[in-house]
Amino acid sequence: MARKKRRLEPVAVAEAETKPKTRYKDEFQSTVGGKVEELGKRLEGQGRNILYGIAAVAVLAILFWIFYAWSSRSNAAAQAALGKAIETSQSRVSETSPPAGTPGKTFKTEKERAEAAIKEFQSVIDNHGGEAAEKAKYFIAVNKMFIDRAAAISELEALSKGSDEVGKLSKFALAQAYESENKLDQAAALYSELAAMPDPIIAKESINAALAEIYEKQDKKQQAADILFNLVKAALEAKDLDGKPVPLSLTATSAREKLEQIDPAKAKELPQPAPDAESPF
Repeated sequence: MARKKRRLEPVAVAEAETKPKTRYKDEFQSTVGGKVEELGKRLEGQGRNILYGIAAVAVLAILFWIFYAWSSRSNAAAQAALGKAIETSQSRVSETSPPAGTPGKTFKTEKERAEAAIKEFQSVIDNHGGEAAEKAKYFIAVNKMFIDRAAAISELEALSKGSDEVGKLSKFALAQAYESENKLDQAAALYSELAAMPDPIIAKESINAALAEIYEKQDKKQQAADILFNLVKAALEAKDLDGKPVPLSLTATSAREKLEQIDPAKAKELPQPAPDAESPF
């Protein structure tokens, strides 16, 4: 029986990390921009210690202003280039040409789109450094799934060894790749690692739901049921800042339905959801 081919897409980080024209802007500007500013402050202090003995404070101020202005421009350019590459990687795929005036790019195949995106991500690496370049490596590996699956997995394996955001995203994408190849033990190990992290970047509901699916495929029904039960129970008991129940997410709603299928008795142990906590889906 042919296995259903799982399509790998760039993961959107827990929060799924805001999107519209801010697709990656929110995440990058708050994270990268904040780190650049923090780095600038540290360098400012070090610069003063060095320059106090050889120059006036006015000279230091000018030098730091030049450094910070350059850093800001460089960071903005890296963000813009990365954002453009991400847009390309998410462009439409259609064998027919879009109507005239349709915004954005259109590619005839996913392979063509991936090749174009990889070229732009590589440009980010070649022309910019820092976190933007590291994220570009992740996106290159994910897009290579449409071109050279073995190479893509190899690159994800290398990236997944990191403990930073890119490492965590790569771990999740690698687990998906292993699962699609029926390497269930390896996939489960990666999902378990992510689930045990205090901040895995990807929403824990998504990680646990994926792990439960692996266990179900391995006929480990009890382990799958336990994970689903804990996932749904936590979602039902979640409260917002005002102390009101949080509506169930689509993931939690699907998990509850799956639990009812594989262990109806355990599903009955779940607390009853508040009327306004039902999923809007």
